[in-house]
Amino acid sequence: MIIDRDVPIPMDDGNILRADIFRPDGTTTHPIIMTLGPYGKGVPYRDGYKPQWEWLTSTYPDILPGSSREYMTWETVDPETWVPWGYVCIRVDSRGAGRSGGYLDIFSPREVKDYYEAIEWAAVQPWSSGKVGLNGISYYAINQWLVASLQPPHLTAMIPWEGAADAYRDFARHGGIESNGFLDAWYPRQVVSVQHGNAKSVMDPWMKERSSGPETLDEAALKSNRSDPVLDILKRPLDGEWYRARSADWSKVTVPFLSAANWAGFGLHPRGNFEAFTQAASKQKWLECHPGRHEEWFYLEQGIALQKRFLDFFLKGVDNGWDQEPPVLMHTRRPFSDEWVVRKEESWPLPGTDWTEIYLHAKLDAPELRWAKPTESSSTSYHTINSAVTFSSPPLEHEMELTGPLMAKIFASSSTQDLDLFLTVQAFSPAPKHREVEFQGTVDPHTPLAQGWLRASHRKLDGSKSLRHRPYHSHDEIQLLEPGTVYELDVEIWPTNIHLPKGYTIALQVSGRDFERPLPPDKPNEAWTARGSGPWLHTHPEDRTREVFDGQATIHTGGSTCSYLLLPVVRR
Repeated sequence: MIIDRDVPIPMDDGNILRADIFRPDGTTTHPIIMTLGPYGKGVPYRDGYKPQWEWLTSTYPDILPGSSREYMTWETVDPETWVPWGYVCIRVDSRGAGRSGGYLDIFSPREVKDYYEAIEWAAVQPWSSGKVGLNGISYYAINQWLVASLQPPHLTAMIPWEGAADAYRDFARHGGIESNGFLDAWYPRQVVSVQHGNAKSVMDPWMKERSSGPETLDEAALKSNRSDPVLDILKRPLDGEWYRARSADWSKVTVPFLSAANWAGFGLHPRGNFEAFTQAASKQKWLECHPGRHEEWFYLEQGIALQKRFLDFFLKGVDNGWDQEPPVLMHTRRPFSDEWVVRKEESWPLPGTDWTEIYLHAKLDAPELRWAKPTESSSTSYHTINSAVTFSSPPLEHEMELTGPLMAKIFASSSTQDLDLFLTVQAFSPAPKHREVEFQGTVDPHTPLAQGWLRASHRKLDGSKSLRHRPYHSHDEIQLLEPGTVYELDVEIWPTNIHLPKGYTIALQVSGRDFERPLPPDKPNEAWTARGSGPWLHTHPEDRTREVFDGQATIHTGGSTCSYLLLPVVRR
């Protein structure tokens, strides 16, 4: 394996990006797997992400057989695995990050343009076959959707593994509510820590220099040389040009792709993968759905085999039958089980989905979910900051599979001018144990079945994009509430999958704050304090002021205000 480090890649404005290139020895040309991002090409996985590394290698001591794992970085492919298969692996430090100079502005049009130019530069190198593929997790998936929208001529295929695509709806403002919790911790920890010129960055053991480059900037210079994403989002409560410039344009995403979604990545990882499959213009597209942590399945044998087969077909022209694969591959879930059933389907949402309403009924002693539409009107109230109300179904009379997107129609009023709805779908085993059905998520080890959010003043729908099972809010104007007036609110709830046995119950929690359980007795996570919503919390005091959001909310049910949860029931 030939390793070229700190290779300069010139940009059209004179800036230089730096890349590490791993390629097969010899004179033969090979296809490329590329990533570009801010985490530092010189930050070893084992050092920069030590807790996650120790979890991965202790849980799977035989992971990536044949590799020493010495050249791995966070969320990117392992060169020792892919180079022997005849691929060139390129890791590029994005502008302002690592050893690449410039202004650090995550997911900005300039960063995406840089990615375009890096792809085109790599495609014409003497060791390149001219075919460039993209493959990476999270950040390295999100910017795949963005650069694909620019249609680089040599971009041939890509695998966005758990990647958001709509800057507003997928991670910045869920339902209009600023999602600051993740950014508050992630940006300084994983991005600013390796900003170009940061003297506190970790050493690059391969170059024996700082991973942030030889230049040293003081704190004031560093701050002036980077954006502030939390403030940028706070200043922009409505969707618009700034968010659109940082979001995929599905009409222009035409490259073949394999979109890998995590069933339990609420708050960041799955929505973009599902939207891509249903909305992108690509004629050759596949959707894969898996459980587990987001850095886990990417490196497991079945994940690697899937990636290799896809990229071999498109980048090498290997006749391995990939083009005959059904477009949807799922690993389906059952309660309290680590065994996953593999299933292939022809479309998403699944054929035969029976969109089924289960209605909210606000009994005073125990709010219910009922299959029959309640004729009588009722209501229940809760304090928007400190409490929640949970509606529960009777025990299921037969096994039920729920697979697909959900939504809820909630008739609500408030004592305040605005109202934030946090909806959480749960399931429980039969009494007396009555255990909650939860799963290891991308980050949170105790993730519920599904979650959705909506700020009531953002209730306006875009009729041209809304579907019965996936409402689409325009987020282009704020419509404040008249206290005491009942409003009809359609809430998008992100997709899920579960087979619920007979006797289990379904529950919908409605709250005015993030879903959180008490801290578990076991260690919740190596990097985040996770209580059910992971780090994707909505707690910015300027976005959710007590003057506007602290009050009494009332959920109205039955009669002319039939609130319901729409379930994707799959009949077999």
